[in-house]
Amino acid sequence: MTLTSRAFHNDCLGDYQEFMTSYFGYDRILPMNTGVEGGETAIKLARRWAYDVKGVPTNEARVIFAGNNFWGRTLAAISSSSDPSAFTGFGPYMPGFSSVEYNNLDELEAEFKKDANIAAFMVEPIQGEAGVVVPFDGYMAEVKKLCEKYNVLLIADEVQTGLGRTGYRLAVDHDNCKPDILVLGKALSGGVLPVSAVLASDEVMLTLKPGEHGSTYGGNPLACKVATAAIEVLRDENLAENATVRGEQLRAGLSSMEGSTCIEKVRGRGLLNAIVIDQPPQGYGDQGKAWDVCVQMKANGLLAKPTHGNIIRFAPPLTITEAEIDECLDIIETSVKQVG
Repeated sequence: MTLTSRAFHNDCLGDYQEFMTSYFGYDRILPMNTGVEGGETAIKLARRWAYDVKGVPTNEARVIFAGNNFWGRTLAAISSSSDPSAFTGFGPYMPGFSSVEYNNLDELEAEFKKDANIAAFMVEPIQGEAGVVVPFDGYMAEVKKLCEKYNVLLIADEVQTGLGRTGYRLAVDHDNCKPDILVLGKALSGGVLPVSAVLASDEVMLTLKPGEHGSTYGGNPLACKVATAAIEVLRDENLAENATVRGEQLRAGLSSMEGSTCIEKVRGRGLLNAIVIDQPPQGYGDQGKAWDVCVQMKANGLLAKPTHGNIIRFAPPLTITEAEIDECLDIIETSVKQVG
């Protein structure tokens, strides 16, 4: 297969666009390749909407982000980061970006009140890289109400949390929330090749004119077929439902280890979970006890990785079985006891 420009018709792209917009309930889709490209696309859309629809003065549009976010490593992504290891040494940074505390509605509304030039608020329904930080029930629904009140677009970064991972089709479904712009990636390809997508309404998407945004490989025929097949498998094999049941099993097992091992806290939803280890890294050169636990788990047959020093994330396949969860729990318990 060779790649032909999207300027020419192929018999896959239209079917894919119809399938995706119908399944997720949006008017339009922009197919891209990677999650960070999806985030960049969403921000471009929000800025153009702010100028053309909201009436923000030229070059004055702002985008607000949740603190401790992670959506990639481009200059725009690190400009929105509050993690010094992400942004230090790469300035100057993207103008018009600022952040508020995650899971804090009062701080978000205060920011909205201060400035009528805010185009969008971009947020992960559950913060993944930050350590699977789960907000209070209803958080996303309340965020959407604030966005509507102040005429601000809600961008949901569902690159990690979407497509069955948290036990729902989308993590925002937990709060019955429909964002104005939805960013998907990762599982959209079923792990086969890079595929991402941005979905929005006509009002938002049609502010872009032909040629103002695009991608050489985004929406190529193979990607369209792979993404469609991935969504069909998630839907037809009830993988979100499996994530709910197996996630409850995993958290129950992990919670039983709290107090008697170095596991200090368990949190998550569906099959996106994390444990907090009781001892963070002790200064420069020390990778911390969480690292030691991950090394020990690897030796015992289970792969996981630490984040933010003393947090270990678990995001197993959505097809995982009851017996496999039990096997994982045995390995985790053995490993944390070996580390001490």
